[in-house]
Amino acid sequence: MTGSIGTLPSMEADYVIVGAGSAGCALAYRLTEAGRSVIVVEHGGSDAGPLIQMPGALSYPMNMPRYNWGYETEPEPGLGGRRLAAPRGKVIGGSSSINGMVYVRGHARDFDTWAQLGATGWSHADVLPYFKRMETWHGPDASDVRGTDGPIHVTRGRRANPLYHAFVEAGRQAGYELTGDYNGEKQEGFGPMEQTVWKGRRWSAATAYLKPALRRANCTLVRGLASRVTIEEGRATGVDLTQSAVTHVRARAEVIVSASAFNSPKLLMLSGIGPGAHLAEHGIDVLADRPGVGTNLQDHLEVYFQVAASQPVTLFRYWNLLGKAYVGARWLLTRTGPGASNNFESAGFIRSRAGVEYPDIQFHFLPLAVRYDGKFVADGHGFQAHVGPMRSPSRGSVTLRSGDPADAPVLRFNYMSTEQDRIDFRQAIRLTREIFGQPAFAPYTRHELRPGAEVVSDEAIDAFVRDHAESAYHPCGTCRMGSAGDKSAVVDAEARVIGVDGLRVADTSIFPRITNGNLNAPAMMVGEKVADHILGQRLPPDDRAPWINPAWSVSQR
Repeated sequence: MTGSIGTLPSMEADYVIVGAGSAGCALAYRLTEAGRSVIVVEHGGSDAGPLIQMPGALSYPMNMPRYNWGYETEPEPGLGGRRLAAPRGKVIGGSSSINGMVYVRGHARDFDTWAQLGATGWSHADVLPYFKRMETWHGPDASDVRGTDGPIHVTRGRRANPLYHAFVEAGRQAGYELTGDYNGEKQEGFGPMEQTVWKGRRWSAATAYLKPALRRANCTLVRGLASRVTIEEGRATGVDLTQSAVTHVRARAEVIVSASAFNSPKLLMLSGIGPGAHLAEHGIDVLADRPGVGTNLQDHLEVYFQVAASQPVTLFRYWNLLGKAYVGARWLLTRTGPGASNNFESAGFIRSRAGVEYPDIQFHFLPLAVRYDGKFVADGHGFQAHVGPMRSPSRGSVTLRSGDPADAPVLRFNYMSTEQDRIDFRQAIRLTREIFGQPAFAPYTRHELRPGAEVVSDEAIDAFVRDHAESAYHPCGTCRMGSAGDKSAVVDAEARVIGVDGLRVADTSIFPRITNGNLNAPAMMVGEKVADHILGQRLPPDDRAPWINPAWSVSQR
């Protein structure tokens, strides 16, 4: 077996991984490293070409059908009936090949909560060693909580633009903490943002994990659409494929579904694993009645708080034909300049109110006022912070549109479906306005673009969120990990599908609850850790305590 595209009607390996995304690539790397044979099934194609590899071009692959499944939500009642884009990567590397490359582990308390919700062995002490194993950190100082020789390169932008420093200083002036490393012991505060970029290139899971694995003789990549996990006498034995030269791949040991928070529950349901009544509606025989499959869908919703700049210091100077040509040519020739960064180079994590133990609001700062789709609210120089609550109580679902594997799943997030969502967003926007009003921004601020200075009342803020909030593209939770006796759980604490032997799920769908920040880092961590569960090994826990604001119970900052 070689690291090439399969061309046979049927193939066989120890393990079949469905999905060459963040977790699937990590699994392929670790399992083949241990001598196991692996077939990786991926519907998408190559990640070659500058639009994926240039970090500054991140908005392009995210909007290209060649690289993106192109899903969208059903009309969202809490957002005025709008349908939101719900991109997922359809390319090797999965969403790590089309995302914003922001690297956030999550807060220690996120993982402690996982363990409390039934994911035994997934506390922060358990997962920290895997975060360390997977990364090579290029931070300014040595740190014993960061990795030094892992496949994922983690860097920081040059922060040459003065606005990056103004944002952090404004946070300090507003009374918030500073943090030199939000991925270290102290997440809370303002400081530099980290990215999966190395030597000016996107450092995706495909580059870090899959391509090295494919250089081993025991790893094969097969292109095709997984239509069903085959299950014989209660055990997963392989995967049927369509749109492929290979019609079936057989697993001698296990099948691992790593197809995303959308496509993993979809594939389980197509295979007869899921809510029995829903499967019956689509003529699918029920092999394991698991009501939790497709439920518990979570995401981060955010708004872009935008300010018009009084000085021409923003990235808008490059937002023309000549400027883009300069950025592209400089990147192609030297791997430097604005094209060599995702341009999210300063961050903030704060608590919304007293009594919240750890941050529940995240900021991405960008020295440009623009949407992900490249649209401007107003032509000219500006800057923005992406801001939103981290732990929405709203829950959605992924269901089947039909029994046809080629049909997109039905995505209902139920954004803004609780009063707490509205309370949290009002607070997030008011706190953001206060930060942008600090003296550090005075030399650069002309006026507020969005929401607009007139958007002050609860009702006005609610209307702004309803009309303008966008997904941060962090879906998770749809094959939730929990105890085997939990009816709503889909996989146990070793990521094994409850009720079916030889089948696991490993991606963001197994998150019991969404983590603080962007999900790419914890997704890869899941692949790393599930590989060890499969191999029957475990890294020793690291039970160091995170920094918690000593005044959290009585003070918001």
